[in-house]
Amino acid sequence: MYDYIIGEIVEIREDYLVLDNNGIGYKIYTSKNSLSNLVDKERVKVYIYFNLREDGIFLYGFLTKEELSMFELLLLVSKIGPKIGIGILSTLSTNEIKLAILNNDVDSLCKAPGIGKKTANRIILELKDRIDDNINIDDTLDFVDNSDIDEAINALVALGYTKKEVDEVLCKIDIKDLTTEDIIKAVLKRMSK
Repeated sequence: MYDYIIGEIVEIREDYLVLDNNGIGYKIYTSKNSLSNLVDKERVKVYIYFNLREDGIFLYGFLTKEELSMFELLLLVSKIGPKIGIGILSTLSTNEIKLAILNNDVDSLCKAPGIGKKTANRIILELKDRIDDNINIDDTLDFVDNSDIDEAINALVALGYTKKEVDEVLCKIDIKDLTTEDIIKAVLKRMSK
């Protein structure tokens, strides 16, 4: 029914915002990740998920299409509703969720409220084939000097590995204090297993 709403933020609460669009105030539930990027009186575009239930009509909104897409994917998992989906997106970024699913990382998913080991395993099982594996490595490794990572990735690609293979391995190892050479060695060691 709605794709997005553009309006001015009137109020920011713990789990929702009120967006004024032509004199109508929309109460839009959203993740803490989206809320943390908002400022009162700011004009924003919010991508909307419309939810009609017996007990009411609810709008869920996100600042990016990627976060909305992840929310919609999470709702496909049995026994996960909008509240739990918002909880997961409040705890983990979309890239962190993708990495957890691709790496079968149950513990990361269990950090979200209402997610136990059974539910985390269900998320991994039901979404593994549905998620795209485009992971923005820069978002998951902001604390590392990007020039070292870029040099290491270029060298590994020159050796015949794909960027996707290299990115997946980089996300699994701690490269915070490593030089370019050490990053290459760590990735090669991990790939040889």
